[in-house]
Amino acid sequence: MNTSILHQNIQDFINQNIGAPISKLALQKNPFPEVDWILILNQIEAKSKAKEKLPTWFATENIIYPGKISVEQTSSEKTAAYKASLISGKTLIDLTGGFGVDDYYFSKKFKAVAHCEINEGLSAIVKHNFQQLAVENCTFYAGDSTNILNELNQKWDWIYIDPSRRNDVKGKVFMLKDCLPNVPELLDFYFEKADSVLIKTAPLLDISAGLSELKFVKNIHIIALENEVKELLFEIHNRYSGEITVKTANILKDKTETFEFVLDNDSGFEPYHLPQKYLYEPNAAIMKSGGFDEVGPFFKINKLHKHSHLYTSEELVDFPGRRFEIEKAISYNKTDMKTELLNQQANVTTRNFPDTVESIRKKWKIKNGGNLYCFFTTDKNENKIVLICRKIT
Repeated sequence: MNTSILHQNIQDFINQNIGAPISKLALQKNPFPEVDWILILNQIEAKSKAKEKLPTWFATENIIYPGKISVEQTSSEKTAAYKASLISGKTLIDLTGGFGVDDYYFSKKFKAVAHCEINEGLSAIVKHNFQQLAVENCTFYAGDSTNILNELNQKWDWIYIDPSRRNDVKGKVFMLKDCLPNVPELLDFYFEKADSVLIKTAPLLDISAGLSELKFVKNIHIIALENEVKELLFEIHNRYSGEITVKTANILKDKTETFEFVLDNDSGFEPYHLPQKYLYEPNAAIMKSGGFDEVGPFFKINKLHKHSHLYTSEELVDFPGRRFEIEKAISYNKTDMKTELLNQQANVTTRNFPDTVESIRKKWKIKNGGNLYCFFTTDKNENKIVLICRKIT
């Protein structure tokens, strides 16, 4: 850890250049020849990325940033805060501490938090930053987390782990057994140290694939930020054998949309329905969950088709996703398309439809944008239809 970048004149220079193009700055002469110019540029780039993602770090003086990749890969403050709200206890050990954003929020919920990080330099940076952030209940351990667990030899309330999805041999991987550490292989060892384990996985991991590699799963959490899935969490409790609940959250600027259901439970799904007055499109977290048959009965709305994942109703309901008023439903044919949408401006979405958005736009000369929202989909009678809608805000 190079603390020379904390000199006030260098910090002032970093702050004055937040958001500046690094490629242009790199061509300038280093105004601080006693400090590596690349190091200063890295601080500018990483802090620029932290402005929206990590506002607490951005607003705190004398924070040291690792490489931009560490900032890109770390949890955002919003997802970390939500994650910390899911669990509680006295002690937690994070086996893959990284830049420490999750542990900052865990430290607000637990009496003691241990941050393990195999990269000694990154461990030192996080320890320094937590001093600046006035976090006093976190201890830091640099090294292999398995060795650290053995050496500490204590029982924890929770183990948290975000295994690396980069493998030296296989490159980027998605199965848990290919990540580092290998959680499925180490799970019994972890249960010797804690009865509860929270595992963060790649958002692209298939839920059924995760379940096939793990045991004693109680809850699966899917966290989206502004309708983009960011985290998939498996909450495991030793010897648990009951129902598995899938809990979705879509964190928006002014609220958090939540929806949950019991996995593989008979939802009592009702028959499909032709388009009614309103149309509903589930948020990204629900789409990831696969709980499509559970949405309709819970919100008392009807599904258009088994594979369309769009819903409809006569009465407007509160819904975790986008809501639209259907102005017109037309058949997907040359006559209706020429009359209604040729050379028009509209936002185009396809759900269970053979053509792509790009091919539809090109074929019917539909310009992007505007206030119209057109859903190209299939109804319960297998007819290809277009729903022309206005968004409800």
